[in-house]
Amino acid sequence: MTIIANTLNYLDEEVLLEGFFAYDDSITERRPAVLISPMWNGRDSFVEEKAKKIAALGYFAFALDMYGKGVTGNSVAENATLMQPFMTDRAMLQQRICAALRAVKLLPWVDDKKIAAIGFCFGGLCVLDLARTGADIRGVVSFHGMLKPAPNLVATNIKAKVLVLHGHDDPMCPVEDVIALQQELTHAGADWQLHSYGHTMHAFTNPVANNPAFGTVYQADADKRSWQSLCNFLAEIFR
Repeated sequence: MTIIANTLNYLDEEVLLEGFFAYDDSITERRPAVLISPMWNGRDSFVEEKAKKIAALGYFAFALDMYGKGVTGNSVAENATLMQPFMTDRAMLQQRICAALRAVKLLPWVDDKKIAAIGFCFGGLCVLDLARTGADIRGVVSFHGMLKPAPNLVATNIKAKVLVLHGHDDPMCPVEDVIALQQELTHAGADWQLHSYGHTMHAFTNPVANNPAFGTVYQADADKRSWQSLCNFLAEIFR
């Protein structure tokens, strides 16, 4: 197995974006693709390492860019400033992640009939919004994602299967948001499941998260269990 990794420029209208891709060069045929939407600080080493792990499973992995080439945040204030325009304008968010989907579909290594998207924190919201648009993809997975509905659209025909991996004690996603999402996905006719991990806060997959006052704490068991759930889900939707 030889994992090839590199960056790829693509566009959302006039905005230049830079994704990171990885794949196993020993596989010669076109393969399923997994988009990875990053946390609120932007595309970083965390999602690049996730891309390599997904490539090792035999898939084409693409860590997408929400903010623009070379744009990342380095503090809570910077991250919030970068994310907020997309929270305010969910149509812009949906357009940005759909641009990544279009770019991946054109790549020669990709079976464009077998695409999924996963996301972490803010990225979890992004992939849920991708599903809400009715995008014709196999599935989406939200890791400790924000769950607020998109006020610019009513999800009525979600084609993607949905897996939500959630920390029960996540202060950024109260129980009301969880119940509302379940109702929304049910009304949209989605094939959905939600795994809730007890004694688990936000950012439970991020080993450097250690701020209980802010609500972000790494939880090793939930990290391991959620990754196994992802692997099982991808095997199911790509078979």
